[in-house]
Amino acid sequence: MFAKAFRVKSNTAIKGSDRRKLRADVTAAFPTLGTDQVTEVVPGKEELNIVKLYAHRGDAVTVYVSGGNPILFELEKNLYPTVYTLWSYPDLLPTFITWPLVLEKLVGGADLMLPGLVVPPAGLPQVQQGDLCAIALAGNRAPVAIGVAAVSTSEMLTSGLRGKGFSVLHTYQDHLWRSGDKSSPPSIAPLDLDLPDVTEEKRSTQADPALQEDMRHLTLEGVEEENGEVHQMCGEKTLSEASEDPSIGGLNPDPTDSKTLQEQMDELLQRCFLHALKCRVKKADLPLLTSTFLGSHMFSCCPEGRQLDIKKSSYKKLSKFLQQMQQEQIIQVKELSKGVESIVAVDWKHPRITAFVIPEPSPTSQTIQEGSREQPYHPPDIKPLYCVPATMTLLFQESGHKRGSVLEGSEVRTIIINYARKKDLVDADNKNLVKLDPILCDSILEKSEQHTVMKLPWDSLLTRCLEKLQPAYQVTFPGQEPVVKKGKICPIEITLARRAYNKKVTLVRNLEVYGLDPCAVAAVLQQRCQASTTVMPAPGTKDGLQVQIQGNQVHHLGRLLLEEYQLPRKHIQGLEKAPKPGKKK
Repeated sequence: MFAKAFRVKSNTAIKGSDRRKLRADVTAAFPTLGTDQVTEVVPGKEELNIVKLYAHRGDAVTVYVSGGNPILFELEKNLYPTVYTLWSYPDLLPTFITWPLVLEKLVGGADLMLPGLVVPPAGLPQVQQGDLCAIALAGNRAPVAIGVAAVSTSEMLTSGLRGKGFSVLHTYQDHLWRSGDKSSPPSIAPLDLDLPDVTEEKRSTQADPALQEDMRHLTLEGVEEENGEVHQMCGEKTLSEASEDPSIGGLNPDPTDSKTLQEQMDELLQRCFLHALKCRVKKADLPLLTSTFLGSHMFSCCPEGRQLDIKKSSYKKLSKFLQQMQQEQIIQVKELSKGVESIVAVDWKHPRITAFVIPEPSPTSQTIQEGSREQPYHPPDIKPLYCVPATMTLLFQESGHKRGSVLEGSEVRTIIINYARKKDLVDADNKNLVKLDPILCDSILEKSEQHTVMKLPWDSLLTRCLEKLQPAYQVTFPGQEPVVKKGKICPIEITLARRAYNKKVTLVRNLEVYGLDPCAVAAVLQQRCQASTTVMPAPGTKDGLQVQIQGNQVHHLGRLLLEEYQLPRKHIQGLEKAPKPGKKK
């Protein structure tokens, strides 16, 4: 369902009544969860968003997002957990096991066929047709997919494990997973009674050529390429090679798994803090707003695949964490204005900063993220052009151009100069003036000027000519063919508006014109500004979207567009609406 990119319709914070209803729905859908566990899945005070989207096949899906990760999604009034939730509650659903080689096909949108199942000594879990199930890989109990059973367990066994087993709805590494922090599955040891020894299973598979041949030619339904053919699992790797390949599935043990989530977040918080001070903050940056330090520096130092969330740490608030760092005499924090704290001093010679070693991304982590990492944004090359209108056809036809021809400014200049010289229109007494013949008069002069203006300076002649031509522009994105469009390019518009209870919001539109994904920009701004963001249809447009950010965030938005995305300032309107810095008394 999420094998291809989806389109977000709206992203709003959940209401209290909807939060209570969601808890009741979770309790009803997953009765094995206790009251405390339901509260963990649907937290009482933490930010929880409702994202309404359309999958690539047109299905309307409601996704519930907590802590930046999708935790549940609702389709046709049925509630489903995501892999992020199942990693915390691996026994929430009946779990079936398959081989790591199969994961790639599941991510591509395939359904799971019964020959791909691994049958443990204790037998397959007992399910009925239509039951919701989890799918895990051999050697790790952390689910990597969620699907609906196509047949009951008894029918699976009766068929000799032939045919379609599960309709897969969501997988690790699909687009729904990518909308979260893109973390890898934890390493959860399989139960002794549930899974046979993988080494013995590999030996038996290698010893049985028929079984190996079945696995090689296992057909996974549901994935169609553009030419309409169905994907088949390639037989280039044997089952043993797939099991030994560390790049498949990303299920390597992580030594941090022995620590609690809170301890891991405390460790990540301190790591990002020290990394930011050592590499990003300079003495000239002080005093530095604590919110800016978090949004622009600490978040940037967070390792790829992990998400910094202070609410999940033991400190709960940034101010408490910075107070602790101040007690250790690493930094000094002061309230320079009422309610606004800033870092005013840093001891860069402190043993904790000098001893901190800047971490390098591990090759395994790079391999896992390689397939899902978004390409860095490069701004398009935008070139102004001019289109010949009907009223100027006679002026340009001698140079071989007709109505609708698209020209660059330098080409227009050359054509006008050659025309004037060919017609001997340059004033003999003053070379800076050009005499206007009937064609030039009809092309560039107003009706009231045609009997009064006989000569024009070169610069005025060229300027008037460009003004009379119809505007056009050429956009060239890196690695793509240039695209020419008529009219003026729409600038990125930044406006401020007020919503209920006189709350101020920042709106930005026309991001798509410059190759920017509004959903991706909203996700970045949500972290940078530490404020809620919403993507909604832009009024007055057919398919355009606009991003809404809580509060006046023009300053953050300007830095993102100008410094990080490197868009020219002339293509951005509304930067002057940024809040003015308070006057020092």
